[in-house]
Amino acid sequence: MNNRQDNQRSVPGITHLIAIASNKGGVGKSTISTNLSVALHKIENKVGVLDADITGPNIPRMMGISPGSLASEGEGLRPVEAHGIQAVSLGLVLPPDTPVVWRGPMIASGLKQMLFDVQWSELDYLVIDLPPGTSDVSMTLAQDVMLSGVVIATTPQEVSLEDARKAVAMFDKLGVPILGLIENMSSEIFGIGGGKNAADDLGLDYLGSIPLDKDIRVGSDTGVPLVAQNPKHPASITYIEIAQAIHEKCLMIKNETSSFLKRELT
Repeated sequence: MNNRQDNQRSVPGITHLIAIASNKGGVGKSTISTNLSVALHKIENKVGVLDADITGPNIPRMMGISPGSLASEGEGLRPVEAHGIQAVSLGLVLPPDTPVVWRGPMIASGLKQMLFDVQWSELDYLVIDLPPGTSDVSMTLAQDVMLSGVVIATTPQEVSLEDARKAVAMFDKLGVPILGLIENMSSEIFGIGGGKNAADDLGLDYLGSIPLDKDIRVGSDTGVPLVAQNPKHPASITYIEIAQAIHEKCLMIKNETSSFLKRELT
């Protein structure tokens, strides 16, 4: 099935755009985005990460890039490489601790500029770290950008799963392929297996379970994602397995879309 719309744009030089989404804050989307980006790089892909949480950009710090590091250059926003990943975030051009007080239309416009006006190098994957909720950013991305798919992030407890189901419903309604669901912070504290049950109920691929692990938190705080710091850590191995599953699914979607377009042209 071809879900692409005529008004959707691709980003020149980027093969696959995948969004990390949830309808709830605090489930670890940015941690997933950074570690998944490195994991995709580990399986021989050229990868970038886009911080689409414009009012709360954390990707620079989590990738070990000084917030505001481009502010003094006066040349605007450009990708900065860290751990083999190209990173773009509004946090690169804002002095540290500067709030972003923008209304919805400005946020949507800012997202488009980061996608289409920034000089990205050629990439196999651009991982897009979305803000919480079904906001202007998520709507703009789903309606105006040619996404390969979206990954739903959730924690195991029911209050998070309830919001994850709403995110699934939104992307389904907008015709965006859902690549699968990741359960994050799996533990006795938050629960174990809720994400798997939700994926089964929703008919989604269950991509894997990431544990609540101090090493993951330390990696984010110090700017060295765990997958970059210790690829043999059990959680890193899980991230790499998830990256491989996403890679295979994106290739399948690309092939199906190419076949559909060929049939339309003949």
